[in-house]
Amino acid sequence: MIENLTPQQSWDLMQANSSAVMIDVRTKVEHDFVGHPVNAVHVPWKEAPDWQVNPDFVEQVKQAVGDNSCRVLLLCRSGSRSVVAAEVLQEAGFRHVVNVVEGFEGELDVHKHRGNLGGWRNARLPWEQS
Repeated sequence: MIENLTPQQSWDLMQANSSAVMIDVRTKVEHDFVGHPVNAVHVPWKEAPDWQVNPDFVEQVKQAVGDNSCRVLLLCRSGSRSVVAAEVLQEAGFRHVVNVVEGFEGELDVHKHRGNLGGWRNARLPWEQS
C-alpha cells in the first residue's frame, strides 16, 4: 500500500529514518530551476521533449536507494505524477513507498499560481536550486 504524507510529515520521517530516500520525479528543468528538497535524488518520471515515461525509472531508483526494502519518498510538482510513479515502484517490488501529497509547489490558487497553497516550498522546508 502506498503511504501518502504531507511535506511536513515527509520531512519528519526523513529526519527520524536515515535510510529513507527522497526521489524527485519532476523534469530536470523543474528540479534545477524551480528548486528541490535538499538531498533529494533526481530521477525523472517523464522528460521533455517527448514526455514519455522514463523506461529506466525503476532501475535508476534501485541504483539511487540501493535496496528496495528502504522507505522511498516520491515528490513531483503537486503530488500527481509521484503517485503514478509510486504505483510502478510498488509493482516492481518496493515495499515502503511514500507519495508526498501537495508535491513541491502545491495546487493552483485562484490566480492559477503554484507555491501558495501547500507544497514543500510553501511549508518552508529545506530546499535549494541548482
